[in-house]
Amino acid sequence: MTDSDIKKIIFAELATVAPEGDPSALSPTANVRESLDIDSYDFLQFLVALSEKLGVEVPEKDYAKFSTLEGMVQYLASRVH
Repeated sequence: MTDSDIKKIIFAELATVAPEGDPSALSPTANVRESLDIDSYDFLQFLVALSEKLGVEVPEKDYAKFSTLEGMVQYLASRVH
């Protein structure tokens, strides 16, 4: 799976939890939760959806790596089978 494929899945899931936002307009280093006004419950729903789609479990200790789009892609790309 390419980084582009991973981004498409991330954008689709972000659109589900933050339908009023535009994930594709995010800077790679912008704080995703702040930029799209995602609360902690929606963020957890987002992580669960990514886990289901990509087969990657994200332990709580790694949540901070999901603060930026760049961090998400790097983390997921290194773990997708």
